[in-house]
Amino acid sequence: MASSLAATETSSAQETADLEKNIGQAERMQWVLNAPEPPSMWRELRDSVKETFLPRGRKSSSPKDQPSGRFKPVVSVFLAMFPVLSWCRDYSASKFKNDLLAGLTLASLCIPQGIGYATLAKLDPQYGLYTSVIPPLVYAAMGTSRHIAIGPVAVVSLLLASMVQTVQDPEANPIGYRNLVLTATFFAGIFQASFGIFRLGFLVDFLSQAAIVGFVAGAAIVIGLQQLKGLLGIAHFTNRTDIVSVLKAVWSSVHHSWNPHNFILGCSFLSFILISRLVARRNRKLFWLPAIAPLISVVVSTLIVFLTRADKHGVVVIKHIKRGLNPISVHDLEFSSPHIGEVAKIGLIVAIVALTEAIAVGRSFAAIKGYHLNGSQEMIAIGCTNILGSFTSCYVATGSFSRSAVNFSAGCETAVSNVVMAITVIISLELLTKLLYFTPTAILAAVIVSALPGLIDINEACYIWKVDKLDFLACAGAFFGVLFASVEIGLLAAVSISFLKIVIISIRPGTEVLGRIPGTDTYCDVEQYPMAIKTPQVLVIRVKSGLLCFANANFVKDKIMNWATKEEDEKKGHGMEKVQFVILDMSSLMNIDVSGLAALEELRRSLVSNGIEMAIINPKWQVIHKLKLANFLNKIGGKVFLTVGEAMDAAASAKIAAI
Repeated sequence: MASSLAATETSSAQETADLEKNIGQAERMQWVLNAPEPPSMWRELRDSVKETFLPRGRKSSSPKDQPSGRFKPVVSVFLAMFPVLSWCRDYSASKFKNDLLAGLTLASLCIPQGIGYATLAKLDPQYGLYTSVIPPLVYAAMGTSRHIAIGPVAVVSLLLASMVQTVQDPEANPIGYRNLVLTATFFAGIFQASFGIFRLGFLVDFLSQAAIVGFVAGAAIVIGLQQLKGLLGIAHFTNRTDIVSVLKAVWSSVHHSWNPHNFILGCSFLSFILISRLVARRNRKLFWLPAIAPLISVVVSTLIVFLTRADKHGVVVIKHIKRGLNPISVHDLEFSSPHIGEVAKIGLIVAIVALTEAIAVGRSFAAIKGYHLNGSQEMIAIGCTNILGSFTSCYVATGSFSRSAVNFSAGCETAVSNVVMAITVIISLELLTKLLYFTPTAILAAVIVSALPGLIDINEACYIWKVDKLDFLACAGAFFGVLFASVEIGLLAAVSISFLKIVIISIRPGTEVLGRIPGTDTYCDVEQYPMAIKTPQVLVIRVKSGLLCFANANFVKDKIMNWATKEEDEKKGHGMEKVQFVILDMSSLMNIDVSGLAALEELRRSLVSNGIEMAIINPKWQVIHKLKLANFLNKIGGKVFLTVGEAMDAAASAKIAAI
């Protein structure tokens, strides 16, 4: 009697557990089916803008620093847009001491580089100094990096010169050329700020790390070859940037118009700069030596030319540099130019390249020091520096690899080092421009060439080849495109190859058959895990793609049907029961379009015609919403489950019921 009662209780408990399990599965199925509608595109855009200007979760260390009252939204906007308002509260005299030393060291490198990069951009030398004044000051107030040094850089200078000169000849019409450069700078700033406001930073990522490595290396070689004009004292030189044209120009000039004094002077001080760098590597306490070596080279070479009157013997000098602070250039922007569309396109390309370099520099030093770099705010900050810079005679500024490294090595604490640098450049513009009259152009070429070896990263290229051959193809495409065609062709090749890689991956997404790992409820790829157990009559397939769309929907559909028919043929050949259920794991699928829905419907019909039922697992928010709109869920009998295990239990129950 007791044993009968115990058996009855056990049976009742089992029935209760099965009932609770079934109720739980049914309830979880409703969670998937009755998910709320996903946010609209306009709501996502609005939330993105709101998050940019009113970020959540940024709290000060002290409650008294928290904005309160009816002005709280306004204060929050100012704190978000101007991070200087937050960190300046904790600024101290010891930090200023370090920033002062770093800023002065930075200025000693910035002044000769700025003049050299301006000539590389085919502008008058003072524009490089102008670009080292306003942009650093704006960035110091709006940027989130403590170590990045803002100003003109070699790659962007070359890019601007190579693209704008196709619209306006810098020698035939230097004023028109300058105005177009300033206009392109304005557009670059607008695009950069827009990327940050609307969270469009993914556009910058189209220039992959591999593409950047190849592009920068190719640009470094081209820049170095172009400096042969200054090192050899060549008066007339080609405007083309490809290696063949440059070497032809050098070869034809060597027989006629070069001057050995320029070459000897430039190579002598180039050797001095490189030796000082080597000495600093062996003795880290002398980190300041390579930083001030370019300035020492400029000062000493200028004195040599002045005292020996070498300019009378063929040594080419800078001559006049306009004295005074940045002139206002708002009225120089040519928005009514017939070339405005081309200039806007140049601004977009330059904006992406400049942002890529700035964010890469900022993130590297932020990772070393362990602080957070706000990517969106960085884009807005760089954009505002270039917008305001275009109003004050500055061309495109961004973060410099070499100067940021000097800034970091000099022990800077905050962006105040940029302010110190800018003030030092202002003093130079007011007091020292006349002293630069006799500065030989060969020295500027030497300063530029000395900064180029750090841009060619052979080890990184070898690493890319080892890890991903398609990435290396993008790297090589950018490198050879810049070297043998033009900067624009190199960029186009890099972006095209990177985009082609994305297309190949999206058009041919992976599909994998899943099996249960023994002793667990986890389902994994049976090829990666051969010990995984496949359930008879049930085929579980995972679609490894974030988007099921017109580009890949038919490929995925055919792949799934091939798996299903292959399984059927194998089971028939072994005398086993055929496949009765196909379970699609959509947990990786983020979205689906009309073509994807049509492919799913065609897949369902093909499976039904073969006597196979279909179920789907854990579709994401956007996917389940569109499946409901297309009435697809009703067509598969509402077979939507949260996990593969629940779908397998349902398939087993259906199989038992059929028996």
